[in-house]
Amino acid sequence: MPAVLAVLLLVTYLWISNVHLDVIAENALAGGNVQLRLWQHVKLTAVSTFWVLLIAIPLGIALTRHGLSRGAPVATAVANVGQATPAIGLLALLVIWLGIGPSTAVTGMVIYAVLPVLSNTMAGLRAIDPQLVEAARGIGMSAAGRLLRVELPLAVPLILAGVRTALVLNVGTATLATFVGGGGLGDLITTGIQTQRMAVLVLGSVLTVALALLVDWLASLAELAMTPRGLEAG
Repeated sequence: MPAVLAVLLLVTYLWISNVHLDVIAENALAGGNVQLRLWQHVKLTAVSTFWVLLIAIPLGIALTRHGLSRGAPVATAVANVGQATPAIGLLALLVIWLGIGPSTAVTGMVIYAVLPVLSNTMAGLRAIDPQLVEAARGIGMSAAGRLLRVELPLAVPLILAGVRTALVLNVGTATLATFVGGGGLGDLITTGIQTQRMAVLVLGSVLTVALALLVDWLASLAELAMTPRGLEAG
């Protein structure tokens, strides 16, 4: 994956270095604007994913506990509505409520990406052999001990798969933040379209694709590193 990313970025750099840029294109790419939009995109992705994890994992755990499991279908249905709604339409509705700004973009991204982490957290915990949990209870483990030392470690592969999906979703959705004043690489893409400057459009698109591939690769490494030994094949 790193080699593919390096080749992709090198080819794009060589192409832009040799293509003729008029004043409009140069202004769109000069003054650190590309670096600023890239940093904004990374920040939007990181902040939204942080809130997704903070909301979805504890909620997924709670909905698998006795007494709250009845609320799981309702929570899943609400999360499904968030992801089924077109992202641009969701952001437009949030603008009416929250106004324009990065916080609106982050809120929309969180709503859009919470489902895979929530559903995978519940699926991972439900897939655990009940006999293992009973054995842990039999040796005197508390409920918190069983959760932290038995259930969560066994559910890690599925939870991390959901996190990986959410990360990639957020990288893509962050391109729409430009329509609500959130910045990001979407600014370069829309500028390229509006001004009909192919170099600006291609650079914004390639950087978005490269970031998504990089995030997916890093998430796969984290998934391998955090999966307990003996569960890698699962």
